[in-house]
Amino acid sequence: MFDLGILNGKIYLDGEFIEGNIYIKNGKIKDISNSYLSSKEEYDISGKYILPGFIDPHVHFHLTVGNYTSADDFNSGSISAAFGGITSYIDFLDPITNIEELEKAFEERKNLAKKSLTDYAFHATIANPTVDAKKLIKKCKELGVASIKLFTTYGPRMTKDKYISDLLKLSKEEEIVVTVHAENDQLIEKKDNIPIKDHSKIRSTLSETTEVIKLAEMTDFYNGQLYIVHLSSGYSLEVLKNRFSDIIAKNLVLESCPHYFYFNNEKFAQKDGYLYSMTPPLRSENERLKLIDNINYLQTIGTDHCPFNSNEKNKKYTNIMPMGIGGVEFSFVLMYSLFGDKIIDKFTKNVAKYYGLYPQKGTLLPGSDADIVIFDPDLKWTITSHNSKADYTVYDGIDIKGKILSTISRGRFIIKEGKLTNKKYKGRFLRREEIKW
Repeated sequence: MFDLGILNGKIYLDGEFIEGNIYIKNGKIKDISNSYLSSKEEYDISGKYILPGFIDPHVHFHLTVGNYTSADDFNSGSISAAFGGITSYIDFLDPITNIEELEKAFEERKNLAKKSLTDYAFHATIANPTVDAKKLIKKCKELGVASIKLFTTYGPRMTKDKYISDLLKLSKEEEIVVTVHAENDQLIEKKDNIPIKDHSKIRSTLSETTEVIKLAEMTDFYNGQLYIVHLSSGYSLEVLKNRFSDIIAKNLVLESCPHYFYFNNEKFAQKDGYLYSMTPPLRSENERLKLIDNINYLQTIGTDHCPFNSNEKNKKYTNIMPMGIGGVEFSFVLMYSLFGDKIIDKFTKNVAKYYGLYPQKGTLLPGSDADIVIFDPDLKWTITSHNSKADYTVYDGIDIKGKILSTISRGRFIIKEGKLTNKKYKGRFLRREEIKW
């Protein structure tokens, strides 16, 4: 007898929908069938979609920057994410420069993540490290953290080109992913007291575009594995498409976030423009439209979820306000409203494959974890509330098509028919020891 049978659904499998039932036992998908099989619990969904649980490759729970800590810890963040159908996510270790700091950062982060309701993995984060690149990679893999995040800006956090080159050269052979926040530091204006209305001017599109071109060239040269996070500009994406289409989705993987599809930099001129502050900033309307037009050249969607409360963000200048907004709860429905079924793989299979979680995650194939989203593709509604600890969401008032009804993590309901059902269930750390594209 199975533990749970999900009946009469449209099952998303290998890019297509098939009608049938999914049967779960011991936290795994055991069978997909048109036949009725006996289960301890049955859930008839009457033709709704059965999707793999979503994976967010880019969140910042309990992130402390200066005097501020992001509003969502691992508990509240994972709950908000579960309402958005996210059953696994990848957070970031604090930036390190040597092996000793890496081990400490890993243990501290893993301890904080024990509060998570859903499964999680980590990216290592480096800040102009002093350790040999190969030794760093070896230690990351020992910890089960086979992706290394770096910055090409942010002063002391910035990693120089030579070290990036060393990592990219080793990435394919050592089976790790080099994950990059890409802005050309030399093209970012360095001055104090920047009003929010100037945010996208100070951190210009050219800063992003020139940096991703350089990184793509290095990746192509070394046959490396490069993942660009939160690509903000449709212009940058169009340039990459025109110059590097032969390595996109092979050696070069591109992520963007829903806020770059929904908002432009005119938001910064509003009275409450500070609420929309994040880095990289929102871009022009033309760039937003180009991003939409080139969605097929993006492989994944992350959120860069890092909300702060409105009073913390209500500062006169960008250099004294915490950067980041929330997004996990609405990321899928926002993107589904724009693109329909074609967006599904960018939240599931693609993330799992590019970050070493497939086929454990990202698919409904028998043998995979029973991470499942029940989704009504036709239901229309308006965003009016949320489950983050932040006191606002930038998506308030947006009309949506498609609603997440239930979220199942390893065979157990976290959300059922829109209600949190399991506050005590705990997620687990997902080791990733090698990633090969």
